[in-house]
Amino acid sequence: NHAREITGATEVACRTLRQAGFVLLNQSVLLKGVNDSIEALEELCRELMYRLGVKPYYLHHGDLARGMAHRRTTIAQGQALTEALRARLSGICNPVYVLDLPEGGGKVPIGPCHVEG
Repeated sequence: NHAREITGATEVACRTLRQAGFVLLNQSVLLKGVNDSIEALEELCRELMYRLGVKPYYLHHGDLARGMAHRRTTIAQGQALTEALRARLSGICNPVYVLDLPEGGGKVPIGPCHVEG
C-alpha cells in the first residue's frame, strides 16, 4: 500500500517469480494517512512498475470493515487522486480505482471516467 513497504526481499521475490514466467499484478487499498496523496500513489506505482516489474492493477476504495473507518477516504477523494495520477504516469502504471461489492458482488470500477456523480 506504500512504497516504503518495498524491501530488498520484495525485489528478490518478484524477480524470481518474473524469471519463472509469472505476470505480477498489484492490488493496493487507498488508505487515509498512508497513501492518500498524489505523491505517495505516484511513488508506489513507479516503484511497483519500474523497480519490481509489477503492474499496479487495482486501487481499492476502503471496505466498510470494522475498525477501519478512520482510514477510509471518500470516493470523490479517490477519484480526484486517480485522475491526477493519470496526468503523471503512463497508462500501464495507472491502477483501476475499484469498489469491491459485498457478498461476492465483485470489483466495480469507480474512477472518474466510470462514474458520474
